[in-house]
Amino acid sequence: MISEGSIAPDFSLLNQRGETVSLSDFKGKKVLLVFYPGDNTPVCTAQLCSYRDNFSAFEQAGVQILGISTDSPESKKNFAEKHQFPFPILSDSDKQVSKKYGALSFLGVSQRAYVLIDEDGIVRYAHSELLPVVYRSVDELLSKVQAVSK
Repeated sequence: MISEGSIAPDFSLLNQRGETVSLSDFKGKKVLLVFYPGDNTPVCTAQLCSYRDNFSAFEQAGVQILGISTDSPESKKNFAEKHQFPFPILSDSDKQVSKKYGALSFLGVSQRAYVLIDEDGIVRYAHSELLPVVYRSVDELLSKVQAVSK
């Protein structure tokens, strides 16, 4: 995983609507990168839907969620439309962003990982799951955001 305290590498990826989204678009705002293995898989769907269902809590904490996996832009479109995600779902189909952040698994897909970036572009929290069926809860992630805000 990328080291806490390092500068977050900028990137540009296509979202579920085929629009380019860059990390630099969110300069001055906290950003939570949520890397996940695959669209429309049971655990990933449950994870992202839990963040969707609690999106207002992330907004109140002043953090922008960006979901990222190595699935295609077409897969992102279908996944996001089906589940009505209020945050960008980004396609890292060339795997470069997952590599830069140390979130590419040995299987060649994004592993389940989290990177919290502060308003100045510094990585304040970086964590990857050892087991692909486990994910951080909304409360756990918000506690990390609150710790950065102090």
